Amino acid sequence: MAFKFTEEHLNTLDKSFIVNLFLQLQDQNDKLSGEIQELNKKMEVLIEQITLANKNRFGRSSEKMTDTSQICFMEVDGTIVFFNEAEAVSDLDAEEPDTLENKPARTAKVVGKKDADIKDLPVNIINHYLTDEELVAEFGENGWKQLPDAISKRYRFIPAKVEIDEHHVGVYASKTDDRIIKADHPKALLHGSLVSPTIAAAIMNGKYVNAVPLYRLEQEFSRYGLTITRQNMANWMIRLGESYLAVLYDYLHQKLYNYHVIQADETPVLVNRDGRSAGSKSYMWVYRSGHLYTDKQIVLYDYHKTRNSSHPREFLRDYSGICVTDGYQVYHTIEKEREDLQIAGCWVHARRKFDEALTVIPKAHQNKSNAFLVIKQIQAIYREEGKLNKLSSEERLMQRQLVIKPLVDALFAYLKKMEPTVPASGQLRKAYTYILNQEKYLRVFLEDGEVPIDNNASERAIRGFCIGKKNWQMIDTINGAHSSAIIYSIAETAKANNLKPYVLYISWRRFQNIWNKKIEPFLRTCYHGLKNFQKGFENNSNQEPPITAVLNFFNVLAIERLQAL
Repeated sequence: MAFKFTEEHLNTLDKSFIVNLFLQLQDQNDKLSGEIQELNKKMEVLIEQITLANKNRFGRSSEKMTDTSQICFMEVDGTIVFFNEAEAVSDLDAEEPDTLENKPARTAKVVGKKDADIKDLPVNIINHYLTDEELVAEFGENGWKQLPDAISKRYRFIPAKVEIDEHHVGVYASKTDDRIIKADHPKALLHGSLVSPTIAAAIMNGKYVNAVPLYRLEQEFSRYGLTITRQNMANWMIRLGESYLAVLYDYLHQKLYNYHVIQADETPVLVNRDGRSAGSKSYMWVYRSGHLYTDKQIVLYDYHKTRNSSHPREFLRDYSGICVTDGYQVYHTIEKEREDLQIAGCWVHARRKFDEALTVIPKAHQNKSNAFLVIKQIQAIYREEGKLNKLSSEERLMQRQLVIKPLVDALFAYLKKMEPTVPASGQLRKAYTYILNQEKYLRVFLEDGEVPIDNNASERAIRGFCIGKKNWQMIDTINGAHSSAIIYSIAETAKANNLKPYVLYISWRRFQNIWNKKIEPFLRTCYHGLKNFQKGFENNSNQEPPITAVLNFFNVLAIERLQAL
């Protein structure tokens, strides 16, 4: 037990001892006060992390604000001036309304909507008429007349069914020699396999569009009397993706380079057998055309085991233009290496940081907080940007410079003014650090009318994969991951262009015939030509042939041939 001085003991001590004792206690108190402050800071950070974790787990995923006031600020002669947008545009001389309650607007009922919704569906007419005997018994002889039919319509759902297409191919032999020919017939998608375009399209539509795992498809098929194991389905997807859709994927990859603005994002995925320890993260990257190009959209997935800069560097090797991304550093690293690539930032990511900072503040103090004012200013920027959706890129750029740029300038002026007052740790500091470091990239959309304000389109494009990932948890092999990237690319590209993925998949029958009759012979000719080139190179040189250049040439020829078709 520590010794405690009493008043009697202190009265007996000399002055120098008491002075030394006081100085020691003072130093000890300063030390403890510093430790308490550090612990309080750590506790605040932990409380913020717990609050955010609870919100992410139990709260709404929406970042929409409940406060509807339209507050923003402008920079006037170096001074930040706040104002309420509603008050700024109001007519102060207007008369007060009789009632402050807004009456809900009554929308007129649309006539013929039900018929319009079903006009493209096939109609099966079912007649319900009385017999002549029944009519005579009811009305007497010639006591009735026929009126217009009473028509009622109901949906009829026809469950899927599975049939076997048995192809009988005529085989003919010459009587004079050994020549044998067969009648023209469609080749099997996979040699020796029962898979057809329709069943393959159904599997792809189920897994890659509707996010149904293969084991559930296996159970569903068994209810139709069809026995297909998930292993067979997985093998079909890998082989079909590599044999057929990979050519289309490469073609879309080349077409993506023609866009002045593209967007990129990535998401983690688990691959079971990738040669690493269990639980190692792999990544699915997504690249898409800028969403302001509404006529022709392209969405491409790209699987890799890591998240380093070599992957986007390779994918964007032949691209020149603007790429919209989040704040991931690898894109900025690639931009510094090249003069023909510019990176644009995402305002949604910037706003999200301040939304997280606002979440950890008690509700009673949120409206007076720094984070609240920043979010309101970003909200004002988005409100003005939303008015420009239907404008051309030139008109959009003009309006951005005239209306939105002053709001952005005022926001960064305010951030730089308030930055010294922000605590050194916590969510608000993270938000300030992020947005100030990203200022260069967040301003790019002000310089080009084709650049979107955020990267939401990429997040929407990868959402289908993320939903599926929650259901099937992981991909088994690397080959499966690559084929998934190809098939997801075709599905998301179809959806982005308002096409039906199932119809696109099933069109393999036509593509298969083109492949067998035109593309495959062409590629075979190219292959033999390259083999002869290699032999000639080896005979005339001791060096190894430039295989990379040869394969690239081979791929370009294939792409050009496909495009010509």
